[in-house]
Parts: sequence; structure tokens; C-alpha cells
Amino acid sequence: MNYDDIINTRYPFDLKHPRMSVYNRSAQFAPFAALTGHSESIKETARLTDEQIEINEDQKEIINQKLIYINKYIKAHPNISITYFVKDKKKKGGKYITITSEIKKIDTYNKVIILVNNNKILFDDIISIHTI
Repeated sequence: MNYDDIINTRYPFDLKHPRMSVYNRSAQFAPFAALTGHSESIKETARLTDEQIEINEDQKEIINQKLIYINKYIKAHPNISITYFVKDKKKKGGKYITITSEIKKIDTYNKVIILVNNNKILFDDIISIHTI
């Protein structure tokens, strides 16, 4: 079969429907996410969290003594370096954070340290505290 009769003929263009741009034609073959949110779910599952460390009575006593000492000088807004546990909002566990800040108040009734930026840290979440 020889196609010489149609090889060099021009393709008829339809004036009602203009040709699609190369960009729009390529978009037809672009990948799509069949499972929306699946990759985020996998990332969340793979994200690691730490378990909260249970400190012994001796360590609790040391932290209490330091809090009593800091509370004596609370009006001077002492700087402290504190390591505490922050619970994860989505998964079991959390992470340990160490910050340096000034203390605004020690609320012994609610067992909370209130920092100058109004962040609150529960006594039970603290694993170490140092004055600077």
C-alpha cells in the first residue's frame, strides 16, 4: 500500500475550534494524585516521637529545691535554662525541648512555671532546670 496521495496533503483546520496549545496538550498527561492526603499520612506515620521519661524521687526533689530557690528571687525575673517534655498533638509521645528564658511566675497551686512570654510549663514535664 502506497500513501503517496495523502503524504503531502495539509491537515484541514477547523476554524470553530482553535488548536490547543502545546502547554494545554501536555497538561492532559500530567500525573495526578489518586489518593489525596496519602503521602501526608505516610509522612505523619514515619515521624518519630519520644516517650516521656519518668524521673525518680531524688531527681524530683532536686527540681523542687531549684524551684524554691528560683521562687525566692522571682521579682528579679531570673533567667533559667529548662528542659521539658512537650506532648505531640497528633501522636502518642512528644519531644524534649530546652529553652532559656526569664520566669514571670511560679504557680505552686497549679504546679506550673509561667515564663515572661506567657508559656506555661508543668512541673511534671520538667526533667532539668538550671539558673543562669
